[in-house]
Amino acid sequence: MSNKIIRKEKLAENIFSFTLDAPQIAKNSNPGQFVIIRINETGERIPLTIAEADKADGTIRIISMSIGKTTMFLSGLNIGDAIKDLLGPLGQKSRIDKFGSVVCIGGGVGIAPLLPITKALKEKGNDTVSIIGARDKDSLILEKEMSLASNEIHICTDDGSKGYKGFVSKRLSELITKKDGKDPCYKFDRAIAIGPPIMMKAVCDVTAKFNIKTIVSLNSVMIDGTGMCGTCRVEVGGQTKFACVDGPEFDGFLVNFDLLIARQNYYLKEEREAVEYFTKEHPDGKCRLH
Repeated sequence: MSNKIIRKEKLAENIFSFTLDAPQIAKNSNPGQFVIIRINETGERIPLTIAEADKADGTIRIISMSIGKTTMFLSGLNIGDAIKDLLGPLGQKSRIDKFGSVVCIGGGVGIAPLLPITKALKEKGNDTVSIIGARDKDSLILEKEMSLASNEIHICTDDGSKGYKGFVSKRLSELITKKDGKDPCYKFDRAIAIGPPIMMKAVCDVTAKFNIKTIVSLNSVMIDGTGMCGTCRVEVGGQTKFACVDGPEFDGFLVNFDLLIARQNYYLKEEREAVEYFTKEHPDGKCRLH
């Protein structure tokens, strides 16, 4: 297994797609699962969702936003480069059944893990309605792919540069409830939400009012991905769970989002320092293996 990059694509500013040669992972991958990567011998380990797996070609697709030292390092790699360590597929696979009408909500890079789930739900015979959002039209990713995976799609941007002006949670609320406040417009049997924790919390606040079962995918701080380190622990239903082995998907109504958000912010200072050091060492923003 070479872990070589065979395709690279810039999806938006600081967001890149990489297709990797990883036949064993592709063969065993299911929607909702992820990989842990380590770019080189001294690199840190980070989780990235498998956005696509081609069993015939033996490839997987990962999508990353360059916001930290490791993701900035990753964005500097090119076709032919190889990732040192690639572990997966990890995590529990998504539950793909015939639910009926499913609303799939994705925000920012969260659209990447949402894609294979939405696609699988549609193939299972569900009526998939997708709501995807970003800061602006230039930050929106995978619109074409999500359109193909959905029976209906709604685009949201914070600034209104494309589609609906506002958050995905607000658009969801409007779809469920008529403007006159009477009977719901859309009767969803299930909701899937993936994106920043604050977005998933807002979605759950909406769906809870209508008792719509809501699944969220948690991308907490993670190191080994096998439940050994405990850094990815989250509180679900008052109990401690590990996002890597118990998740990454959980019942959104049971997740303690306030604790999750607080834990995500624990290492902001160290992350900023790492980015500053990386930028000084590599002023062109790229760090190459060779």
